[in-house]
Amino acid sequence: MRIAIDYTAAVNQHAGIGRYVRGLVDALAAFDTSNEYVLFYAYQRQTKPRIAALSKPNFRQRAIPVSDRILTILSQRLAVPLPMDLLTGPVDVFHSPDFVLPHVRRAVTVLTVHDLSFLLFPECADSGLRSYLEKAVPRSVARADLITADSLNTKNDLVCLLDAEPERVEVVFGGVDEKFRPLRDDWRLLAAVRRKYRIDFPFILSIGVIEPRKNLGRLIRAYALLKARGGFAHKLLIVGRKGWLYEGVFHTVAELGLDKDVIFLGYVSDSDLPVLYNLADVFAFPSLYEGFGFPVLEAMACGTPVVSSNRSSLPEVVGEAGLLASPDDVGAIAAALDQMLNDSHLRDDLVQRGLQRARQFTWQRAAERIVEVYSRAARER
Repeated sequence: MRIAIDYTAAVNQHAGIGRYVRGLVDALAAFDTSNEYVLFYAYQRQTKPRIAALSKPNFRQRAIPVSDRILTILSQRLAVPLPMDLLTGPVDVFHSPDFVLPHVRRAVTVLTVHDLSFLLFPECADSGLRSYLEKAVPRSVARADLITADSLNTKNDLVCLLDAEPERVEVVFGGVDEKFRPLRDDWRLLAAVRRKYRIDFPFILSIGVIEPRKNLGRLIRAYALLKARGGFAHKLLIVGRKGWLYEGVFHTVAELGLDKDVIFLGYVSDSDLPVLYNLADVFAFPSLYEGFGFPVLEAMACGTPVVSSNRSSLPEVVGEAGLLASPDDVGAIAAALDQMLNDSHLRDDLVQRGLQRARQFTWQRAAERIVEVYSRAARER
């Protein structure tokens, strides 16, 4: 088969969907030598990005030096047809891994929809992006030959909210990068990151874009309950860039007088993230909704115990390897954190369960599954 993959998100996004596309393509390049791949992407830099998969003889690229935003406006918002198979050359399968399917005239199409948060939590989404996705995603779902979802929860959302036929939706779980692993014996690396971020205290860690769906306000209030007991030495470290409607999080910190106890590190490089996971005593992720939930998987892979929301896809990822709490219940979040910090037997057990659980989610498995989807799409055209 000759397969085109829209690689634009991998070029222009560091986290989330960009991480998904890079992980999937790198794994395809590592194991699949029988199919040909064309990586199509729009880019704005003066030089093309380095893409490891292109070192393989069955991978090549078609790059357009234009903003992906301009392509989106032309193709979707202004309905100017830009047939992608003319840009990529003749292909058997075209895979769009970023919610929206462009115009494809000849190839069979595979669409990946990561979540439907813009429909389920419209108040938590950027208004411009939400308006665009509300129109573009249902059209794309209706046109795609096959759809992949990151979790069974997202598949159910697609069936219930967008009337996708269940048999057209395949679940392909994401994987965890090998750099997320236990590093506690590498004391030099741990010490260097402690110095870099001036971390000389024990801490609870949370990672994600600062926006309402991540539910950081309730996490901070749960932390405040623990702090109010006295003698609580842990600080709360929040890693992630400011997203949209983030102001309420900072207002909550100020309201509770926790300016010195809740520390925002902002964006952190990919090389430092595994170290921060390893340094944390607990990873907290009380999100209201996730299509998959990479941070909990990364934390478990690093041997860090997890307190997670019990909503959406997160129970699928965590399984019995962490503590789950209602994201609406501040007291329940606080109780789970307290239990994880103070019950050493439970903590040690969940660390081991988490390491075992994380091994079940590999990019190779994801790549093998997506090739099965490509083969099915080509077979049923």
